[in-house]
Amino acid sequence: MADSERGSVNRRGFLKGAAAGAAAAATPGPTRAQEHDHQDHDHQAVPSDLTLRVKALESLLVEKGLVDPAALDALVDTMEHKVGPRNGARVVARAWIDPAYKKRLLENAPAAIAELGYTSGQGEHMVVVENGPKVHNLIVCTLCSCYPWPVLGLPPVWYKSAPYRSRAVIDPRGILREFGTHLAEDVEVRVWDSTAELRYIVLPERPAGTENKTEEELAALVTRDAMVGVAKVTLPPSGDTA
Repeated sequence: MADSERGSVNRRGFLKGAAAGAAAAATPGPTRAQEHDHQDHDHQAVPSDLTLRVKALESLLVEKGLVDPAALDALVDTMEHKVGPRNGARVVARAWIDPAYKKRLLENAPAAIAELGYTSGQGEHMVVVENGPKVHNLIVCTLCSCYPWPVLGLPPVWYKSAPYRSRAVIDPRGILREFGTHLAEDVEVRVWDSTAELRYIVLPERPAGTENKTEEELAALVTRDAMVGVAKVTLPPSGDTA
């Protein structure tokens, strides 16, 4: 059986099983004694209503030939393994250890990022803004949730929320404090508003004590929040700089 056909069958099978589980969940529950008797047995958790609706829609579209399961699988694989904050972390780490690359990144972010193999239609026009001792940058999209997918993946829920989108502009220091980022009064906060045509990424300030770390070790320190600007890059609590 072809992989695409097998994927379709698996999805339909899952949907039927999930629907049966949902129906069973709607029936009167067992007594406490019965629950205790079955505590040690493995049971499949019933998916949420949203999950069931998504699976039902996917199954219907596949059966009608409107969606190719292989294309769906490729999209899921891309989101899970080919885009995301770890890509951005590699870009940041490279910029920290390679001054020439950092210069290219600040001058032409899409081209420099593409050098590491990260490109997509959601990041054709990107600008990297650099944090420093006296400047801290914060990224927001006040209209919706425009985000640099090639290096950060899909935007988190809080980035899309109305409170963040409005307060990041009118009270950026307040937003930063809520994320645990406290800045001295003499540090300038710059807010950058991403759009569908232009998306921003923060190049965080390299933390002290990382001079002997490798590029891979540096990348492991970089978080998504630091590349949005709501956090700084810090060393682990242990303070180990080996």
